[in-house]
Amino acid sequence: MTIAIIGAGLTGASAAAELREQGYDGDIVLVGAEPHAPYERPPLSKDILLGKGTAADAAAKDEGWYADNGVELITGTGVTTLDTAARTFEVDGRTISYDDLLIATGATSRHLPMADESGVPVAYLRTVEESEELKAHLGGSLLIVGAGWIGLEVASAAGAAGGAVTVVESAPLPLVGAIGEDMARVFADLHREHGVDLHLDTSLTTLEQDEGGTRAVLSDGTEVRPDLVLVAMGAEPDTALAEAAGLEVDHGILVDARLRTSDPHVYAAGDVAHHDHPELGRLRVEHWDTAIKQGQHAARSMLGGEEPYARQPYFFTDQYDPGMEYVGHLGREGYDEIVVRGDHASRVLNAVMISDGTVVAAMHTNDWDATDHLRARLGRDATDRLRDTSVALADTLEG
Repeated sequence: MTIAIIGAGLTGASAAAELREQGYDGDIVLVGAEPHAPYERPPLSKDILLGKGTAADAAAKDEGWYADNGVELITGTGVTTLDTAARTFEVDGRTISYDDLLIATGATSRHLPMADESGVPVAYLRTVEESEELKAHLGGSLLIVGAGWIGLEVASAAGAAGGAVTVVESAPLPLVGAIGEDMARVFADLHREHGVDLHLDTSLTTLEQDEGGTRAVLSDGTEVRPDLVLVAMGAEPDTALAEAAGLEVDHGILVDARLRTSDPHVYAAGDVAHHDHPELGRLRVEHWDTAIKQGQHAARSMLGGEEPYARQPYFFTDQYDPGMEYVGHLGREGYDEIVVRGDHASRVLNAVMISDGTVVAAMHTNDWDATDHLRARLGRDATDRLRDTSVALADTLEG
């Protein structure tokens, strides 16, 4: 029996490891387009940029793990053709047969045509090479288009390197779609306090190269002269192979609760999977924790597991001194109530987001004992005790 995994990132590596952990002793083939063994992406905008780690430190598994565990690792080449009827795919001139297949092709940076066609120095951040190249420019003047997680983490790293940072974001607050207005203001204030020139409700209208170098004009009339423009506008799921193979695709590869695609022998997980979550409905999550946990769950599903993937989303970020962890999912409805404990000034706080009387999401900054308590409250009714901020979070769980 052969289980193949297309996509040699964190999801693919996690799936391969879980297959062996579960006692599967058949063949495993793991194929990746990048020339590296699987690695974790969070360090690309954190430790590597800050000089606290290297690309080697980001490896998902130690060197030699794949050979030691009987995993055939093929890197530096993409799959050209997937035939789900024959259960084969083509890679590097070779035809590989599989019994079950996991697609973990991840996502690619969302490009900005204005920037790509401008002729000015433009960067994206998705790979080790892009991280190392970006690191060399952090001490200069940087214009970041997009105030999402990547944009703000790079802004933090650039500030630590002594660079001058301008961030332009079309939304009224950074991260507002992910964490809501109240906590988004915390991050807006944080970056402004560290000298970031943050332009919200603003877009990039002009980007050109003139005799003075790069010239950028924002919709609020501000003119910026950056050494480099980083486009950090999110990512797009890499569904090209799945679409060509006839799998159902809609903002990602459509998978059921067990992470199975429209073909019963093909699964998808990680950034590329548009998952039918048993509690939250359809969602696609581009975070480290989901990459690991969905990879592991897909492995168990391929071995006959019937359990749905029901884990709530989790993500974390480090920006300047504060660290943040978030659990749950706001969805389009957001929240109608928020309960905040702690101190805004020191940014040691936790927050519980409530929708229609139910806790839907929660987060903390620098309150490291809070994570398990926050996760335990997801999906529960918000009680008067939870709303009473004089009661410690650990003492609020009733029933």
